Order: sequence, then C-alpha cells, then structure tokens
Amino acid sequence: MSSSPSTDDSGPLLGPADIRELAAALGVRPTKQRGQNFVIDANTVRRIVRTAEVRPDDVVVEVGPGLGSLTLALLEAADRLIAVEIDDVLAAALPSTVAARLPERADRFALVHSDALHVTELPGPPPTALVANLPYNVAVPVLLHMLARFPSIERTLVMVQAEVADRLAAPPGSKVYGVPSVKAAWYAEVKRAGAIGRNVFWPAPNVDSGLVSLVRRAEPLKTTASKEEVFAVVDAAFAQRRKTLRAALAGWAGSAAAAEAALVAAGISPQARGESLTVEQFAAIAEHKGSGA
Repeated sequence: MSSSPSTDDSGPLLGPADIRELAAALGVRPTKQRGQNFVIDANTVRRIVRTAEVRPDDVVVEVGPGLGSLTLALLEAADRLIAVEIDDVLAAALPSTVAARLPERADRFALVHSDALHVTELPGPPPTALVANLPYNVAVPVLLHMLARFPSIERTLVMVQAEVADRLAAPPGSKVYGVPSVKAAWYAEVKRAGAIGRNVFWPAPNVDSGLVSLVRRAEPLKTTASKEEVFAVVDAAFAQRRKTLRAALAGWAGSAAAAEAALVAAGISPQARGESLTVEQFAAIAEHKGSGA
C-alpha cells in the first residue's frame, strides 16, 4: 500500500494535485501572516469528520476553509455547512469549488466572507457543531469567540498547533495549564482527540498539530458571577503566574488584603497559585470579590 495520498479514491474530495492546481489557478500562495497551511490529504479530512462525529442532521460551521479540503468532507456528512473565510480570493473561489465537486449538496452550503472574530450571526439554522483547521495565530481567540457567540454549538473539534492543543486540554496542576485551559473549561469538557503529522499540509508547517474536542456543558457552570467577572480573575491570576494568588490578585481586588479576604471566603489558600485551580474555584473567587475588604 502506498502511504502517499491518492486522488483516485478521494471522490469529490481534494487531493494534493487538486490543491496545487486550484492554488495556481487562483494565484494563491499560503501566507504565514494568516497562518495558512492547507490540508492536502483526503484521508486526514475524513478522519477529522469521523472524530468530530458529524451527524446527518448537524449544521456545521467551519472557520478558515481555505481551498475547501475539509469543507467538502463536512458537506458530505452534515445537513448544512457554513464556512467563514476572511481571505478575499479564497472566499470568492470556494462556492465554485463546492458547486463543481459536490453539486448535489451546493444548496446546503453557505459562505460568510468575514473575520471570524467579528462574526456575530450566521445564516440559516443555528449551528450545532464547529469543525475547523484553525489558523495557528488566532486559534484560541477564534475558538472562545465562537463558543461565546453561538451557544447552540454543542460539539467542537478543532485542529490547532500541538502546543495549543496541549494548553486547551490541560488539567489544573499541569505545567501548561493556563488562561486558554480555564476559559475553554468554562464552556465545555475539553480533551485531546489525536495528533496530526506535518506531511498532510501544504506547505508543511514547522510544528506538529493536534485535534481538540470540546463538548459543551449540558448545564452552564453554577455561579452567581458573570463570565466576564470570572475571566477577569483568571486573567489576573495568570498574568503573574509565579506569584501566590494573594499577590497576583491584589490589583484585581484592590489590595493584597482584599484578595486574601476573597480567597479565604472562597475556601482557597491565599498561598495557592492560579495553575492549581479549577474553573469552579475561579468562579468562587469572583463571587467573593469585596468579602470583608
């Protein structure tokens, strides 16, 4: 068996030759500025769709579809697909690629030509899943924005730089546990869902990639604090992650003494550090801001 991707069995999906042909026709060169690395392997996109557990009734949103590798595989499996693309040339070309390769599904495809960070609404029924190969430089902000803006998204599978995948899925106490880990946990149960090699991309990146699965909490976190209040504590705790929470939260609380009062009221040691706390504990601290100060 050949290990190189074959275009023969890829059906409507794009193989390496298709991708390069499309890019040449459009005059597209992947740019570092936008973190563009196009997937050129049909087996990889099928695996992503499988791992994402895309169902025939799903309305999937894809961010950064590029030339359409993953787009076509998602459109085959889901009920509807909305692709959000910032690049003018790629956005203009994608509907034609869909129409040419999956004509029978073209009416189930919608394109939103926009920066995903500024998207506040999507056409058609509310999305139920987010599946994307996220550009490395904006992966975390885009993911958190989409989860916040579209509460109907129940399941997410994103391909990101391996290091970012580790951070997102890190448990409390881990060396790489930080702001992305806690904020993602506010919305969902997060776990690593596999690794992706470099050779399935064009151009091949200098880093490995990983899949991250996020399944939205059935019930929002039980807290009287708002998301903004909780995230403010998280940001403060990790801005000076080597400091104890009493010191790190002094600015947030107004003074070290006020920070200590909030921590004690929340049942957390003032000597603890942010990397040891769960999202629930951060929420408890937010609830007790102003305690006894």
